[in-house]
Amino acid sequence: MQTTQYTAEILNELQRTAVLMNGDQTEQLVNGILEAKKVLVAGAGRSGFMAKSFAMRMMHMGLDPYVVGETVTPNLEDGDIFIVGSGSGETKSLVAMAEKAKSIGAVVAAITIAPNSTIGRLADVVVEIPAQTKSGEDTGNKSIQPMGSLFEQSLLLTYDSVILRLMERKGMNSETMYGRHANLE
Repeated sequence: MQTTQYTAEILNELQRTAVLMNGDQTEQLVNGILEAKKVLVAGAGRSGFMAKSFAMRMMHMGLDPYVVGETVTPNLEDGDIFIVGSGSGETKSLVAMAEKAKSIGAVVAAITIAPNSTIGRLADVVVEIPAQTKSGEDTGNKSIQPMGSLFEQSLLLTYDSVILRLMERKGMNSETMYGRHANLE
């Protein structure tokens, strides 16, 4: 296959995955973000990169987001939301963070392939992305892509869709957000 054919198949996979998702779950996430004092996000590996891009867009909206592990991230408190993207829902460092967030009284939101995972069971809000697992385990939504690529791409699209819904709910557009874009680049 040529690269353009692979691209077309990846887009088909993303479309199929999006159609299988539950919009009520993402609406719960939107509500949790709007009700929170601060938003802390986490993910490992490529999922962590997606979380960083999500935090950036929330900052552009004027929300108060932070990426766990960065030097300027404050403490998590009751009334905050902790959003964790984890395909397996079993990444040990993220499980420990979710447990700690839960013990503090923060809302825990999981975006995962596995809603019955440790993180999924800890979460107050679960957004299921029905994608192939890293190990290639059959979840009913096979991918031609390696490992967790379909999940990670779908995670980014989910985060961007949540941003669009937040913009709608707050009456914002790209122009109002652009004023918060980095200007020292």
